[in-house]
Amino acid sequence: MDVDAEVLRAVAHPLRRRLVDVLRVRGPQTATLLGGATDQRVANVSHHLKVLAACGLVAEVPELAKDRRERWWRVERPRLSWSTLDFTDDPTSESAALAAESLGLTRQVDLVRSWAQDPRSRTAPWGAAAFSTDAWAHLTPDELAQLSGELQEVLDRYRGRPADGREPVFLLARGFPATP
Repeated sequence: MDVDAEVLRAVAHPLRRRLVDVLRVRGPQTATLLGGATDQRVANVSHHLKVLAACGLVAEVPELAKDRRERWWRVERPRLSWSTLDFTDDPTSESAALAAESLGLTRQVDLVRSWAQDPRSRTAPWGAAAFSTDAWAHLTPDELAQLSGELQEVLDRYRGRPADGREPVFLLARGFPATP
């Protein structure tokens, strides 16, 4: 398990989830910059940054500050991974895991919808490069876990590349038992 219930409670909030995403994509930011990126008041962003810092998801970067009043923040964890099974022994923690999972899914669907409505989705070069794929396979739980690990290795190869000449790209992969 990569996370505990405190972390899940922190990311089970839409603005905090978005702040973590902005920091992952843009790198260190001040509360003012994050407020602009999320259309939120600086005081509100500052409050949520403190919540994220309390559970170790973000940290201050004092070496970037030009004076004692300026506070820069960076993401501390490039990715979060958990299973709701890790929290079944405590109903409160299990509830936090389910809420974080639900919010994560909502965020993913919102990003996909946003892309589908973006004019770039219908023009080259991004319209030609973007993809959507799905597949059905017959797998055991062990095989699904292996596939998850292999996909994560591929995603990790692309994560953290410098932004020079590159645009942020959201990558989504899920695998779970289902009935067609």
